[in-house]
Amino acid sequence: MPRNLRLMTFVTLFATGSSTARTPLAAETAAESKPAPRSLEARISPLIKAHEGEVAVVVRSLRGNERYEYRADVPMPTASLIKMAVMVEAYRQSEAGKLDLKRTLTLKKEDKAPGSGILAYHFSDGATFPLLDAVHLMIAFSDNTAANLVVDAVGLPSTAATMASLGYPNTKLHSKVFHRETSIFPDRSKDFGLGSTTADEAARLATAIWEKTILSTASCDAMIAHLRACEDNDKFPRFLPRGKVAHKTGSVDDVRTDVGVVECPRGAVALAVLTRCNKDRRYAPDNAGNVLCARIAEQVYDYFSQP
Repeated sequence: MPRNLRLMTFVTLFATGSSTARTPLAAETAAESKPAPRSLEARISPLIKAHEGEVAVVVRSLRGNERYEYRADVPMPTASLIKMAVMVEAYRQSEAGKLDLKRTLTLKKEDKAPGSGILAYHFSDGATFPLLDAVHLMIAFSDNTAANLVVDAVGLPSTAATMASLGYPNTKLHSKVFHRETSIFPDRSKDFGLGSTTADEAARLATAIWEKTILSTASCDAMIAHLRACEDNDKFPRFLPRGKVAHKTGSVDDVRTDVGVVECPRGAVALAVLTRCNKDRRYAPDNAGNVLCARIAEQVYDYFSQP
């Protein structure tokens, strides 16, 4: 090709915007126009500020160092969330040979507790089932009757004692469910109700179960299965793909709580959301405390879905 023809071809390509000539500039412009991903704080802080009640939150990636914490070390009520610690104590005693999870329990009329669960409403007096089933009902359906049966089996003081020895001094079961007269921490019962913890301790406890460091692999696998079976879908699972959460919740009057591990595309994330003094005290799926837990879980999942 003559030299002047080659020169004319180059000038024509440049003038008409050849893709070869503009590719680097286009890519650079596209990169500049793409908004930076919002941080965890930018996603979660507005939700907390808009909520009418006290909140404590911990978000921790189990794969890296990314985290968000808000009032992480402030003691808060657990409601039925404390049953996760009772489950750990049951499996700990089983491993130590102090408790037989296959032992048969007999349901009595005086055992039946009101509130959440199925034993009090759907099982006849004299029904028998293994202690292991009571543990499962305590977590999956937050069954109050089952919880009291498990507490009777492990001993009321043992859960708080074990939690303290493992590095969770604020994680305490105060009494049996709906039996305030049994409280071994009357001052804390008055302030927090059934149980107490912090967002930090609750998230660390869920992490220890998930990473199988708190007990044997077999026990942790069993506990994770119980947590995956949790039937409360009004909180963390609400806006997430099905089957992405292993968790335990709590709901009573002005308290809504949820703690567990969320399986995100970029790895597992420990999440704890504790609330109290909520203005919305309704027992309804769209209770503001439920929705706050759900929206925070949604933002966490979305954040850890981004490359």
